[in-house]
Amino acid sequence: MIWKIRHLISGLRYRSSLTGLWSGFRFYWMSGDRSNLMFGLVLGGLFLSLGWLITQTILNQQQSEELRCLTKNIYHEARGEPDEGKYAVASVTLNRVASKHYPGTICKVVYQKRWDYLRKRYVGAFSWTELDELVSTDSESWKKAARIAKEVYHNPEAQNLKQALFYHARHIRPSWARKKTSVAKIGRHIFYN
Repeated sequence: MIWKIRHLISGLRYRSSLTGLWSGFRFYWMSGDRSNLMFGLVLGGLFLSLGWLITQTILNQQQSEELRCLTKNIYHEARGEPDEGKYAVASVTLNRVASKHYPGTICKVVYQKRWDYLRKRYVGAFSWTELDELVSTDSESWKKAARIAKEVYHNPEAQNLKQALFYHARHIRPSWARKKTSVAKIGRHIFYN
């Protein structure tokens, strides 16, 4: 019972302090010069709007660049593959971005280099990045890769291989593949966890 009375009294104090604040603000608003306050509010609103606009522009540019890197990877790695193979390459790329063992952006994953002890030089994780040829963005292959990249980028449910991090062409036998678990054979590629 005593607890209820204390709670009621503290609630009344809280309400009265809020009422006092509101009354003070109303008095200031009705009796004071509001030009400085209005100027501050307008200026603050302009800065917030400008900050939001700049942030959105930067985010849109980053997203556009990430989509371009994903599209290039799908195009170069799987342009002759069935759609399922294109989705699989996109899945591996995005799975690497999500993994703590790889860089955190699509472009950094696509252009990642590692030291190759046999060749005594840095090599790209995806072989096409060593040449990075110019691509005709008007071709049907590019348009299909761009469509799939957008779909997988904006809808993670479109990924068909949720855990795969590696793949190679069927006609080669890399030594690393012996230590991995094969999860799919799609088109001319074998995918691994």
